[in-house]
Amino acid sequence: MKSLMQCALGDDWDRLPASLRAHYQSAPNVDVGHMDIDFPVWMKPYLWLLHRLGALLPRSGSRIPTRVEKNVVGGRQYWRRTMRFPDGKQVTFNSFWICPGGHRLLEFVNPVMGLEMAVRIEGPHLRYDGVRFVLKLGRFIVGLPEWVLGHTSIVESALSECDFAMDFRLTHPIFGQVFRYAGIFATQVRQP
Repeated sequence: MKSLMQCALGDDWDRLPASLRAHYQSAPNVDVGHMDIDFPVWMKPYLWLLHRLGALLPRSGSRIPTRVEKNVVGGRQYWRRTMRFPDGKQVTFNSFWICPGGHRLLEFVNPVMGLEMAVRIEGPHLRYDGVRFVLKLGRFIVGLPEWVLGHTSIVESALSECDFAMDFRLTHPIFGQVFRYAGIFATQVRQP
């Protein structure tokens, strides 16, 4: 079965380093690692609201143990991210992806709200650029301009045959970088 990233990248899939191909495989898998989460303190109320809607996290920290479980069911890939903070609190952030084609992916954080991203390989890196935020209203997808929440970008880089680094940033045209999470992970195959 073709993975959603393989669908999005097309022939460029073969250029993806081994650790990133493992990360995006269609077989059930889990990424285990740690993340740094950072945002300006004034963003906390907005992040709390976004998290209630299913997006992002309202907590910051360094080297937060993180587990990301992924499954493909039908034409969707489901992501379940679990972060364990030093105070014992566990926070989850779930989403699902679909591949509309044309080097694009749509990630939905709930049945209505999502992000359309363009993906490409640039040297040793896999890069995502936010295209637009979307609302799924029945069969229709309505685009929202990026300036509403900001521009998203993700860079993923292979560190070895098994490990990779990821860096997600949300940058607002007026307020600058308003959210970032970055980490290092290794992917393991798991039973469905």
